[in-house]
Amino acid sequence: MKLIYTLLILIIVLLIWSAIKPFEYFTWCLEVSPAVIGVLVLMFTFKKFRFTNVVYVLIFFHCVILIIGGHYTYAEVPLFDWIQETFNHSRNNYDKLGHFAQGFVPAMITREVLLRKNVVNSNSWLNFIVVCIAMAISVTYEFIEWAVSLSTGEGGDSFLGTQGYIWDTQSDILFATIGAILALIFFGKYHTLQIEKLTV
Repeated sequence: MKLIYTLLILIIVLLIWSAIKPFEYFTWCLEVSPAVIGVLVLMFTFKKFRFTNVVYVLIFFHCVILIIGGHYTYAEVPLFDWIQETFNHSRNNYDKLGHFAQGFVPAMITREVLLRKNVVNSNSWLNFIVVCIAMAISVTYEFIEWAVSLSTGEGGDSFLGTQGYIWDTQSDILFATIGAILALIFFGKYHTLQIEKLTV
């Protein structure tokens, strides 16, 4: 419990920092809203379904990525500006980190729900379904970005964050898919052990 409360306090502190003179308030609201909504859902469902600590830590880091992106906008995060200049990249690739996490973290959340609710018994089918759900989440988010950009015009450009890259949408989905697959490869067995400890 102490870990969970610590993570929650850190998110609140980071949100306050992020809300102080962000690059653009409209973009800030769009970028941090998934983190805020996600945390609220976790709070309201905590007594009915408590996740393993590893999933809460991963959700925390995903929130950090979203909140930092909200403060600077994904195209203007200073560290990735430095990476862009140092390695001669054509764009600020912070959004790719965000989309990688968008696959990695939902994959772990989905995996835990499916395992603990006994939805899937076969490990191979479990992995396939988890990756498919992570991809579906990524595609849905791209639809949301597209709709916001169409409805707000220039106001949604920072949220869309393509930076002139015509394959931005496809590469976002690819990074999310890679994130989901790597989550299963590197955290699958450890995650199973954590679930077993929690449910004993």
